Amino acid sequence: MSLLPPNQERQRFGILRLIVAGFLVLFVLHLLDLQVVNAGSINKVSLENRQKTRVIEAARGSIFDKDGNVLARSVFSYDVNVAPVNVGPITRDVDGASVTLSVDQIAGQLADILQMDKNELLRKLAGTGQYANLKKRVDASVYSQINSLNIPWIYFDSHLSRVYPNGAVAGNLLGFITSDGNTKAGLENKMNACLAGVDGKETYEQGVDGIRIPDSAVVAKQAKNGGDLKLTLDTNLQYFSQQVLETAVKNERADYGTAVVVEAATGKLLVAAEAPTVDPNNPGAAIERDRQAKVFNYSYEPGSTMKMITAATAIDVGAATPETKVIAPYKVKMPWGLWIKDSHVHPPMKLTLAGILRDSSNTGIIQIGAKVSRSVRVSYMKKFGLGTATSLHMEGESGGMLGDTKNWDLQTDKNSMFGQGIAVTPVQMAYAYQAIANGGVRLSPELFEGCKAADGSVTNYPVGQPVRVVSPATARSTIDMLEKVVEQGGIGKTAAIAGYRVAGKSGTAQIKEGNRYGNLYAISFIGMAPAESPKYVVAVMLYKSRRTTSSIGATPVFKQIMQQVLRAYRVPPSTTKSKNIATEWK
Repeated sequence: MSLLPPNQERQRFGILRLIVAGFLVLFVLHLLDLQVVNAGSINKVSLENRQKTRVIEAARGSIFDKDGNVLARSVFSYDVNVAPVNVGPITRDVDGASVTLSVDQIAGQLADILQMDKNELLRKLAGTGQYANLKKRVDASVYSQINSLNIPWIYFDSHLSRVYPNGAVAGNLLGFITSDGNTKAGLENKMNACLAGVDGKETYEQGVDGIRIPDSAVVAKQAKNGGDLKLTLDTNLQYFSQQVLETAVKNERADYGTAVVVEAATGKLLVAAEAPTVDPNNPGAAIERDRQAKVFNYSYEPGSTMKMITAATAIDVGAATPETKVIAPYKVKMPWGLWIKDSHVHPPMKLTLAGILRDSSNTGIIQIGAKVSRSVRVSYMKKFGLGTATSLHMEGESGGMLGDTKNWDLQTDKNSMFGQGIAVTPVQMAYAYQAIANGGVRLSPELFEGCKAADGSVTNYPVGQPVRVVSPATARSTIDMLEKVVEQGGIGKTAAIAGYRVAGKSGTAQIKEGNRYGNLYAISFIGMAPAESPKYVVAVMLYKSRRTTSSIGATPVFKQIMQQVLRAYRVPPSTTKSKNIATEWK
């Protein structure tokens, strides 16, 4: 065995020390590069790998009726999820002592809260996957109970759901929201600017095991909840009206029915009911037609309810009085060869204008209407609100149809006086009668009482300007004549309400099938009470009634709803008698 000389051995150790020192320098330089020079960029990459971002859903505002009853609201529901790969015992401090809970014990607690089988839960907790759903769409109470257990490997996905507590009540007006959060039809869509919130954003960190690191959340943007919308609707009356309508539509085998209730002095819309309608909780169960607000969107020929407008116009321009006399035959042949007939055969009748309304004579009303020029009559129709949509501009709202009035043919000119050849919506006719009930001033429909934002501020929605349609004296004379319809009319009598003076008019309009009128009718009755000082207007219409082909099918619906309105608002019975007006002459 040979040994190096001492000088060579020292030389070798020196070289070794230099090599080790070189490695140490390189290590220190790399450490400085990691911890000082490039620390910021490395930490940034590391943080980006740890950070997750999620949307904080904003709650959609609620919709209330006039008394604060909830018509629509948003609720959170939660999916309860787990990462099976991370499932294991957890340790808790109980009264200062550390207690370890096994997976079996935790599963037992979860099973009780979720009302699930424990063995089923254990199967879902087993495995090496990153995701398993324990239960979908649990409510806030269940979420709170599970969240309070502080189980690190359980996490939640939240969902906002729209709930309509009263089911189909006002469903036709409310609209609905699809499962993907899109607004569909009705107030949900129209008033989305009020109801919709603004989503927020949150970032948080998670470890390599996928578990969220406690207290790491940073809210980058706060969620802003939507506002609450308050309506003028009366939920109880809306429900009652829908029930009455549903029965009537079935009994009359009609396509559908509508009912509108208006507070005469304010223009507030208390009821906008129809049947069939839609339950916004399950809109797919209704056909397309019944997912719309037919009160606003569908038009029909008004028939004899239009005679009120023709009569009021003639009185207001001084062309007639309630006791203007005519001889009304069963039918009249027009110079152009077409006939205008009354609803039933009768000998020539000596009627006043009040009697024309009482007996709903077509041949009588065209004699009154002829006393007023077409242009003036059309101007009054427009002042009564016909031909244009209301100031509410509801989703899909129709303005009805007057057509090219300057170029009406001679037959249409006559027919329009008794409600043929033109079209109206149920809400238009209700507010035409509201104008008479309100002393001759038509108010725009009021449906929105305001939107209350999350910060407490309130946005009010302007309504259209009042329109003076006829003078107070004309309005009073028209009401007096409409009272005779209910007191003396063959059909009108069925709309009478014991103890109250009621004024109103029936309508029976043939429905066009192509270019000619068929055998089906839109039957209606519109009235007000108490007639001495009208507080409420109720307008009822049944479309394509197949059992009853006259408005006697609509008067019972009017009567039931008006009785309920007078009862609900505690309107005192009438204490005076109607004006004595001649309806016939000798």
